[in-house]
Amino acid sequence: MEVVMNEKEALGMIETKGLVGAVEAADAMVKAAGVTLVGKERIGGGLVTVMVRGDVGAVKAAVEAGSIAAKKVGQLVSVHVIPRPDEQVEGILPKMG
Repeated sequence: MEVVMNEKEALGMIETKGLVGAVEAADAMVKAAGVTLVGKERIGGGLVTVMVRGDVGAVKAAVEAGSIAAKKVGQLVSVHVIPRPDEQVEGILPKMG
């Protein structure tokens, strides 16, 4: 599946050290708010980034819940929300499938 960004959707990202924290964050994010899990990217050095998209309020709530969950089981490295990412950002997102 190829990632397709809707220009009205925010992009939320959580980066953790290790897969367990990333999976926990992803689970918490999709359960906390009406967001879509875009996927995960292994960065190297044990870093994993999980990404969600949806409306800005939902993405902010999801990222907050995900960051709390990740801290409970692993190491949270970074959290960021882009309210309206430019369509060119799609080119650097992972291609799923």
